[in-house]
Amino acid sequence: MRPRSLPFDPIAKAAELWQERIGDSSTMAAVTSVMRVQQILQSAVDAALKPHGLTFARYEALVLLTFSKRGSLPMRVMGERLQLHPTSVTNIVDRLEADGLVKRTPHPTDRRTTLAEITEAGRERRERATEAVTAVDFGLSGLTERQTAQLTDLLAKVRKSAGDFQD
Repeated sequence: MRPRSLPFDPIAKAAELWQERIGDSSTMAAVTSVMRVQQILQSAVDAALKPHGLTFARYEALVLLTFSKRGSLPMRVMGERLQLHPTSVTNIVDRLEADGLVKRTPHPTDRRTTLAEITEAGRERRERATEAVTAVDFGLSGLTERQTAQLTDLLAKVRKSAGDFQD
């Protein structure tokens, strides 16, 4: 259930007060807006994925495995690509495996490495979940295609500056 819409923008009001009492409010307003949008997006994605028994983290793992050439990846590589701690990857794979969506297999040439491999059930679940999240545009509404591309570019600049990736 969506909360009742406010008759004013609380972030704009907070920015006004910040400007009056503390100083430049542009960064505070931008960050607060990003945090609020993250909540909105998370809520929409969670609602779309819940009927499929997935969280966003588990959904991302299924998508990543689907994108891999063989449908499997070393768990270490999954962690790197998903930008998650190894413990988090283990928990995600444990849950997906318990649901029959992935299986662990030994690496064919490196005995120290375990692969996570998507199952046919995992492919089917990923497909249905993708239909659900794309039907709600991952919760991102109110922007044109061009604005969405601009937003993605702007956020990539912040991520790159934080060391998230290199060109």
